[in-house]
Amino acid sequence: MMSKIGIVLSGGGIRGFAHLGMLQVLEELEIQPSAISGVSAGAIVGALYAAGHSPQKIRDLLKKHSYFGWSSFLLNKDGLFSMKVLQKVLQSCLPDNSFESLSKKLYITATDYANNEAVTFSKGKLIEAVIASASVPVIFEPVKFDDRVLVDGGLLNNFPVEPLEKNCDVRIGCYVNSIPKGLGNGKRIGKMNMIEKCFHMAIAPVVYSKVEKLNLFIEPDLHAFGMFDVNKADQIYEAGYQAAMKHKNKLLSLG
Repeated sequence: MMSKIGIVLSGGGIRGFAHLGMLQVLEELEIQPSAISGVSAGAIVGALYAAGHSPQKIRDLLKKHSYFGWSSFLLNKDGLFSMKVLQKVLQSCLPDNSFESLSKKLYITATDYANNEAVTFSKGKLIEAVIASASVPVIFEPVKFDDRVLVDGGLLNNFPVEPLEKNCDVRIGCYVNSIPKGLGNGKRIGKMNMIEKCFHMAIAPVVYSKVEKLNLFIEPDLHAFGMFDVNKADQIYEAGYQAAMKHKNKLLSLG
C-alpha cells in the first residue's frame, strides 16, 4: 500500500514563495501529497495547490497581484488593511469556494481572536478560511466568519502538524521563518523587522518541538528576506527549491 503523504506549510508573508519552490521539487520527483495543512501564507499556497494549480502558476499569479506588497492593500476606517485584492484572486482561482471541491485534503488554521484559541477548518467555505488565516494582526482587519472573529493562524500555531498526525503516515514540513542572529549587517532595525523578529523568537520553541513528528523538515535559509519583500519573490522561490532539492534522496525514499 502506498504511503499517505502530508505537507505542513508555515506562515511567513512573502517568504511563503519558498513553499512553492519546495512543491515544485515534489512535482519534479512525482511525489503527490494527499493532504496539506497550511497557515497564513502557507494557507494561501496550500489552497491554490490543493485546487490543482501548479507551483509556477501560483508563483506568477501571486507576483502579478503583488499580494504582500503594500500597494495592493486598501486602508479601512480603522486604519487596518483590507484583504479585498487577495479575495478577488482567490475567487478567480477557487470558483467553487469549498474545501470539498479540492483535489487534496486541506486543513487551514486560523486564530479565534475572541476566545484565544487556534481553529482548524477543513470543510465548507474555503476562501473565508484562507483569508482569516492570513490576516496578520495589527496590519489586516480581522475576519468575521463562522460566528467567530478570526486573525492570522500563525499567532497560536505557525506550524500546524496536528491535523496530519492521524491522517498521514509520512509528513513533510516546510518552515520559512528561520531566525537570523545579529542585527542584520548594519541595516536599520526598523519597527516592522523588530516586531516580526520578536514574534518569531517567541514562537520558535513551539515550532521546533514539533520537528520530531515529521519524516522530513525543510527550512530554507531566508534570513535575508523580510515578510514584505515582494520584489524578491523569485529569489525566495529559488531558495525553497534548492533547500528541498538538498533532500532529494530522502524525498524519493519517502515518496
